[in-house]
Amino acid sequence: VMPDHIHLLVDCRPQFYISDMIKIMKGNLARQMFLLHPELKKELWGGHLWNPSYCAVTVSDRSREQILAYIEGQKEKSR
Repeated sequence: VMPDHIHLLVDCRPQFYISDMIKIMKGNLARQMFLLHPELKKELWGGHLWNPSYCAVTVSDRSREQILAYIEGQKEKSR
């Protein structure tokens, strides 16, 4: 988790649309955050936890470890 975004490495089946997966994840996380911290809704941009944009990249089995190392390295930089 970075100060203004998060990195995720997600494995999903080809029959699922990436946009639907992102929408579900963002919706569920926002709902949980607002239940735990209702005051956030007043402090955020129009009551929205997430920006509507996202970046999705396909990863091969060969590059999976490199991507994981990158994500772990970003975690260290944010501390």
